[in-house]
Amino acid sequence: MGKLEGKIAVVTGGSRDIGRAIAIKLAKEGANVVVNYFNTEAGAIDTVKTIKSLGQKAIAVKADASNLDDIKKLKDQTVEAFGEQVHILVNNAGGLFARKTLQEFDEDFYNLVMNVNFKSTVFVSQAFEPLMPKGASIINLSSQAARDGGGGGSALYASSKGAVTTFTRAMAKELGPKGIRVNALCPGLIGTKFHDDFTKDEVRTKVASGTPLRREGGAEEVADLVAYLGSDEASFVTGNNIDINGGLAFS
Repeated sequence: MGKLEGKIAVVTGGSRDIGRAIAIKLAKEGANVVVNYFNTEAGAIDTVKTIKSLGQKAIAVKADASNLDDIKKLKDQTVEAFGEQVHILVNNAGGLFARKTLQEFDEDFYNLVMNVNFKSTVFVSQAFEPLMPKGASIINLSSQAARDGGGGGSALYASSKGAVTTFTRAMAKELGPKGIRVNALCPGLIGTKFHDDFTKDEVRTKVASGTPLRREGGAEEVADLVAYLGSDEASFVTGNNIDINGGLAFS
């Protein structure tokens, strides 16, 4: 039996990269999983297929995690499939979208980045918190960028993740008396499509070689930490923004 046996998990942005790795890891530990996606339907279907091959139940739900009507749909389909309790919520949906300087971004770009990274975390948490029993866990995905301001052209991304970091601390205080734990992860350089799209190879090489471990991280390593935070093994861990960056930066 895995450490998440019998638990229901919801993973936003669960169709690829870190989200996919998280969804599969939670299933390996015994959870049934709701895989939320917006654009990557094929990835969501494949993730569900993989979870079912592990002997767990899963559904894929298309929903924009920054849209309140879609969030309600995600909640309703979760309840229809798995009942009135959710034990683990992973707010993973997010994106950089483009690297833009202060003079390059406009209001639409501001809204896009802030909504996908921060608004989604706020309102998905709001929707699912009433379903979460004592002992449940919310895990948010922040970023090392929240600590150091990010690389060039990522001011809005870093700021949105900084908001996630602060929201995590606030919710740990608010929801702690209900027995709900709230933590966040702050990944550094993780080898995913995110960096394939937005980080130059020479920059990745330089950053990786500058870490004490001399490499990039893997999505599965982030997923392992999420599984721990979602389990009873982390029953006295809340309010933390945990670095996972190979030692590149410390709290």
